[in-house]
Amino acid sequence: MNKKVPAGNHAPPSPPSPLAGCPLAAAFAAIGGKWKLTIVYWLAHGELHFAGLQNRVTPISNKVLAEQLRELEADGLVDRIPTGPVPAPVIYQLTEYGKTLLPVVEGMRVWGEGHLRRMLSEPRSDGMGCALSIPFHEAAPAPR
Repeated sequence: MNKKVPAGNHAPPSPPSPLAGCPLAAAFAAIGGKWKLTIVYWLAHGELHFAGLQNRVTPISNKVLAEQLRELEADGLVDRIPTGPVPAPVIYQLTEYGKTLLPVVEGMRVWGEGHLRRMLSEPRSDGMGCALSIPFHEAAPAPR
């Protein structure tokens, strides 16, 4: 019962989301946001522990990185592997399903390189500038 609606009156039903069932909305829900594709990019190069990811995804905060990793894990894109009893480090790696994103991430990286050139920006020179191409093989289509 909705306490904000006076007794005897009923709240109108919520309209369906205009994006319900939209493939783009589903993709953005899983990998949208400022950091998720960058996290996937770095995990494409190998498993990393939390601090290793944070060093590569700087200036992300601990809280936001943990949040993004939990969301990626909930969507089945990242595995969280404890290495022992707490407070042992935790290793993160892409799942097989997460690896199906690599062509998308690589396409975005390549497009970003061209965009940087177009905007006359200089690439980062500190080794953390996402300049390495992603090593992937054409993956089978994602399971339904």
